[in-house]
Amino acid sequence: MRVHVLQHVPFESVGSIEGWLASQGATVGYTRFYESSVLPGTANLDLVIAMGGPMSVNDEASLPWLKSEKQFILEAIQRGRPVVGICLGAQLIASALGARVYPSRCKEIGWFAIEATATAADCFPLPKTLTVFHWHGETFDLPQGATKLASSVACENQAFQVGPNVIGLQFHLETTPESADSIIANCRHELIESAYVQSEAAMREIPAAAYAHINIIMADVLSYVTRPKRDNILSSFSR
Repeated sequence: MRVHVLQHVPFESVGSIEGWLASQGATVGYTRFYESSVLPGTANLDLVIAMGGPMSVNDEASLPWLKSEKQFILEAIQRGRPVVGICLGAQLIASALGARVYPSRCKEIGWFAIEATATAADCFPLPKTLTVFHWHGETFDLPQGATKLASSVACENQAFQVGPNVIGLQFHLETTPESADSIIANCRHELIESAYVQSEAAMREIPAAAYAHINIIMADVLSYVTRPKRDNILSSFSR
């Protein structure tokens, strides 16, 4: 499996995804935009993973590589390659597909519940209710043809799916205690407590089991988008 990771800042790593990639024997390439904006071709990739970051997809004037990154994501989707976007990565998928990305009515930082909204057999089955790790201040409209997978009280569009193998997640299922510590250390200036912004102390009280639970679902998402195409054919006959 040939995987390419789009990483925007050094303190937002792939977290638990690293273990899944190792279990697949994946060959993993990175574009670390804080070091270089060189992107590979998409023809030989089996999976693209776009990670989070504090910038906006609308910052093309100050971060011109965003334009080429969106084009890369769009090309991967058009080629039928599996693509998973997390937080900023989900916003990048939405923007690449022509949807609007804009400031949310409130920031959502910390551990809050999402509610699954899609029940179709051809969509990824998120748990009906799931408490996940958030760190975002922007949101997006659904791209044309997308199915909404999840919502929350603070943010209407929390996850979406386009076709059989493209999923955008506004929240972080890959978060580990170590990766949470990293983002807190680098972004604690954003922790101005409100209804949907937890304190650092509250976030640090979260038990290891909560991380392990969401990490399993992250692995399920990756397995789902990269499942063999014959699975799609078989599932269509089973309905």
